[in-house]
Amino acid sequence: MSFLSSQYFPPFDKLTPELALQEIPRLIADTERRVTELESTCTPTWEGRIAALTDVTHPLGYAWGLVSHLHGTCNFPAWRQVIEQLQPQIVTLFLRIGQSEPLYAALRTLHDTPATWDALSEGQRRVVEAELRNARDSGIALQGEERTRFSEIVTRLSELGTRFSNNTLDATKAFSLLLTTPAEVDGLPHNILRICADAARALGHTEATAENGPWAITLEVAVYGPFLKFSNRRDLRERVYRARATRACSGTFDNTPLLTEILDLRREEATLLGFATYADLVLDSRMAKSPAKVLSLLEQIGGPALVKARKELEALRAFAAQNGQSEPLQPWDVAYWSRREMEALYGFSSETIRPYLPFSAVLDGLFRLAQDLFGIAIEAADGLAPVWHPDVRLFRVRNNGGDPIAYFYLDPYSRPESKSGGAWMDSFRSRQRKADGSVQLPLALLCCNQTPPSADRPSLMTLGEVDTLFHEFGHALQAMLTTIDFPEASGINNIEWDAVELASQFMENWCTHSGTLRSISRHFESGEPIPDELLDRIRETNTYGQGLGTIRQLSFGLMDMLLHTEVPSPRLPDAFAAEAEAENRYRLIPGVDGEHMLATFTHIFSGGYAAGYYSYMWADILAHDAFAAFEEAGLDNPEARRETGRRYAATILGLGGARAPSDVYRDFRGRDPSPEALLRHKGLL
Repeated sequence: MSFLSSQYFPPFDKLTPELALQEIPRLIADTERRVTELESTCTPTWEGRIAALTDVTHPLGYAWGLVSHLHGTCNFPAWRQVIEQLQPQIVTLFLRIGQSEPLYAALRTLHDTPATWDALSEGQRRVVEAELRNARDSGIALQGEERTRFSEIVTRLSELGTRFSNNTLDATKAFSLLLTTPAEVDGLPHNILRICADAARALGHTEATAENGPWAITLEVAVYGPFLKFSNRRDLRERVYRARATRACSGTFDNTPLLTEILDLRREEATLLGFATYADLVLDSRMAKSPAKVLSLLEQIGGPALVKARKELEALRAFAAQNGQSEPLQPWDVAYWSRREMEALYGFSSETIRPYLPFSAVLDGLFRLAQDLFGIAIEAADGLAPVWHPDVRLFRVRNNGGDPIAYFYLDPYSRPESKSGGAWMDSFRSRQRKADGSVQLPLALLCCNQTPPSADRPSLMTLGEVDTLFHEFGHALQAMLTTIDFPEASGINNIEWDAVELASQFMENWCTHSGTLRSISRHFESGEPIPDELLDRIRETNTYGQGLGTIRQLSFGLMDMLLHTEVPSPRLPDAFAAEAEAENRYRLIPGVDGEHMLATFTHIFSGGYAAGYYSYMWADILAHDAFAAFEEAGLDNPEARRETGRRYAATILGLGGARAPSDVYRDFRGRDPSPEALLRHKGLL
């Protein structure tokens, strides 16, 4: 069995690190040979240059995508060895392609010749323009020592990004706090005790039970987050908080020298390419276009968010004092007292809701929502193809006529021993019309890290985990419902980075809609629907804590932009000065000694969001404004909701990267986006 099996579905039951070490070098050599041939035969046409290069590079790109996926979901030493051994060769090859003079000349001629340029569709022109930018950003204009140095930088950055990610994962796994007495787990609900007992068993304490312990507190979000919310032991909350806040800041898994080198190399890369800063380089191909526009956006949202956040924090401090905390509020107190304040204000807790959110009910409700809005049907296809872990499920998507239009895998549960943290969507295959007229259907994957099931109960989700599932499903919808037939612009391909979060963040809005909440919920034991009274109280919490939550995002966005514009400078001599600057602006409770969020900021140091973290806020404005179109049509008006949903599917989800996102948005909304809906939904007005 090969990585390049002719089967539509990857043969995950046969893909091993040993096979990768055999096949990927062969694919690298074959791709290099075919690129050399193409350099002498390419023509300045779409088929002769763009499509031809896609055909040449796809086999290696597809196979390496599978390797990267398995590294992220089955992160064992053997897969790490594959990445470390072969990634430099992959980077070198694709740099060589990006710097190919014959391929660039054909591309340039295609663009500059009216006869060929005018014959292209709008989407094809966008792809050519993006390819020209990519060639520029690959150093096509550099010669001699500058080109050599540029290649060294790109290769080193790839290596450093992988090491940064691995260090973060290893530092997270390195800490555990074993609790053995009831006093140490005071305040933890049974469901959390079960999760902690599961964590203890994973660490070798096979006798662990929810009732009798021992219980392991780890730094995985599924354990760490609930512990800080519910533990009555302030001393233990502090200990766990400090451990997570100082991960990868020193010792064996220290990321601080890596992030410093990454920033230095990015600055050098930007300078070689003729840009003032790395942010200028990145934003040249984004909707925002300039650091000034990004900073203006952050300031526009930051003013009202800070006003609300200060009021929220003042109220939280007063509530904590009234309920027995004499010490000043510290970072490890915020989640705990926020949870208790919410319970006092609204009469329920996150654990009250969990029993009504079994994973199966949430998934069924999500699929019904997609069917209602977008006219699709989603059905289980388990067993149709092999998967990489027993937790993984496969689904088929059909259109209104019953025809299959896409498939997707879902890997929902946390596996701290082998799976990277966070959540993500990716595609194994993009929509593509073949030469014989047949269409290759999209094949997507969704990975989450939600609470896993146990022997006696299913996965019971928090509202935050529901948000995450809806978010990643929004990305997958854009990959699967595309109507573009060439892979260079189908799905999320060729969409500007600061627009690509629109479809995902849009779906999160449905998690606060009463009808949707009712549809995705049923008690895991009785099957009873969530009570209307509880639904009403959940709705009342929509704006709770939004000020503090928003300034947290703004802090990360500002930090990222400062790192890639002002560091180093007399005002901000190093990365940690930029971190301090952002936190002084937006963090209202100081951190602890030795805390550096930057040391685990994988989004910007290993995840593709460098000089782009603002994209979440940028896209959030688009997402809330898009959801407002459904509000204006009538959320509880089935006919109007469906009509709006079909229009959304035909534009935002359907057009992919074949049209500028600002034009796509106007196609859907009839106007440019406004931040008013975001400010209103978050209670910031």
